[in-house]
Amino acid sequence: MHGVAVLGFLLAVAPITATPGASLTLVVSRVASGGRRQGWWVILGTVTGLYVHATLAAVGLAALVLRSSQAFWVVKLVGAGYLVGLGLWMLWSASRRRTEAGRRPTVSARRLPWRVDHPYLQGLLGNVLNPKAAAVYLTLAPQFLEPGRPVLVPMLLLATAHVALATCWLAGWTVVSGAAARLLRTASVRRMLDRLTGVILVGLGVRAAAT
Repeated sequence: MHGVAVLGFLLAVAPITATPGASLTLVVSRVASGGRRQGWWVILGTVTGLYVHATLAAVGLAALVLRSSQAFWVVKLVGAGYLVGLGLWMLWSASRRRTEAGRRPTVSARRLPWRVDHPYLQGLLGNVLNPKAAAVYLTLAPQFLEPGRPVLVPMLLLATAHVALATCWLAGWTVVSGAAARLLRTASVRRMLDRLTGVILVGLGVRAAAT
């Protein structure tokens, strides 16, 4: 694969990567609640999801889902339901939060990655259950592959470039959010941020189901 193809793919996915979505919302929220470490967990989950999409696209499974209107509808509703559920959970957390101002909770940072409320799993599911992310590797990435050659390795190379771009973008927000952590961790700001995060995630879920 030529470097020009990788560069072209990066230019194509850059606007998509920079568009605010579930991953960015989760990064800011989790950094505010538990520090930069939780932001890195969200990023790791997100980029793992990108590799999942690339692999499924390369072996053809994702194409089967998109070609079947019923399967696509199920995946879309599951993803939308996850975002709505996560948003409602954030709203519920905001309503019961009684954290003292300036106190930094650390319990969630030590939770195992497969717990439902762990930032890694939230980032992973938020990406894997997003049909639009799958569409990137089914409609956009193939345009940068050489016809007549095996697609798995080139697809993973494109995914690696995408991962690097997404990591840089989300890492920047992690650093910025971490710099403002003292303000973000005050009880009143935390509750407001949790409510805002919840509303955004619910909105993203509703939009995903409606489109």
